[in-house]
Amino acid sequence: MAQYAENRRRALLAVPVGWIIAVFLVDVLAPPDIHLGPLLVAAPAITPSIGGPRAVGFVAALAVVAQMAIAVLRDPDELFSANHETQTVALALVGVCLVVFCVLRERRARELDQVRYVSEAVQRAVLPPLPRRLGPLRVASLYLAAEAEAQIGGDLYAAARTDTGTRLIIGDVRGKGVSAVSDAALLLGAFHAAARDRASLDELVAHLDESVSRGLPEPDGNGPGESFITATVLDIPDRHDLVHMVSCGHPPPVVLRGGRPLTVVAASPAPPLGLGGLSHPRYHVDSFRFAPGDLLLLYTDGVTEARDASRAFYPLAERVTGWAEDDPDAFIDRFRDDLLRYVGGHLDDDAAMIAIGHGAGPGA
Repeated sequence: MAQYAENRRRALLAVPVGWIIAVFLVDVLAPPDIHLGPLLVAAPAITPSIGGPRAVGFVAALAVVAQMAIAVLRDPDELFSANHETQTVALALVGVCLVVFCVLRERRARELDQVRYVSEAVQRAVLPPLPRRLGPLRVASLYLAAEAEAQIGGDLYAAARTDTGTRLIIGDVRGKGVSAVSDAALLLGAFHAAARDRASLDELVAHLDESVSRGLPEPDGNGPGESFITATVLDIPDRHDLVHMVSCGHPPPVVLRGGRPLTVVAASPAPPLGLGGLSHPRYHVDSFRFAPGDLLLLYTDGVTEARDASRAFYPLAERVTGWAEDDPDAFIDRFRDDLLRYVGGHLDDDAAMIAIGHGAGPGA
């Protein structure tokens, strides 16, 4: 792939070189009162979109040589005229400026690549993929980093096996950067520490809210801060098809049953984690059916708030209607491709998604 890109850049370099040759020939053959030399500046001007500093320097130098050659062939005395010297110096200065621009652009690109590499390494350490098997559940998880910024996002998910089933959490920290990862790590640590010990789901969520409230930063130290985490916590039993859920301001799960998406809206959603101290909520546990053959989709708002070229939000339920995949891996692959196609290949916000299948699955 890298070799193909390099070959393509070299082929495109023929465009500015061809432009210089064309201007040179036309100017030499044109009547004495017609001067096309100023058009040579277009060649180095378009080269930064094709190549790097070396390519720009080569094209700029070739344009300067062509400018001087035109003067020699048309009238040798013109080579040292004030007009010609001014045009030549101006062309050379434009070339130098473009080379400096390309050098700075490449340095910036290398810095961004390094930041993205470190960010992705931190993200993988904090948020490794979920196991593909959790008891009777088949699981596929995916994290899509936004390309608009080289910042670490705060989307999170985790799972823990208990004696009777599987507990999952998916959430989204307000904000971005290192502080968002720190907040996500705080919640994930609390979840892993308590998911197996808390008898009921509402007790688990209350514990998570208390842990987050203690750990999240407070701007003035006198009360709850502006940091919070939206989350959905689920308990999926092994032996029956009734899933229990507590929603804390997070986008609702979707159950895909026979190609029909069923959005599971919480009857009494709780405030985001970290804000429980403001209202002292009683966490309501909702239940919904999740049977063999169904596919359960969990996601963050980076999915539903993704926009197309017309700035319309991604209509999740509408897009997945009719999808027959019951294998989580196949579904996630199709879902990712459809989402990226909808937004034109570039997400403005991080997005996390989990697809869960119930039962042995195909080929088992």
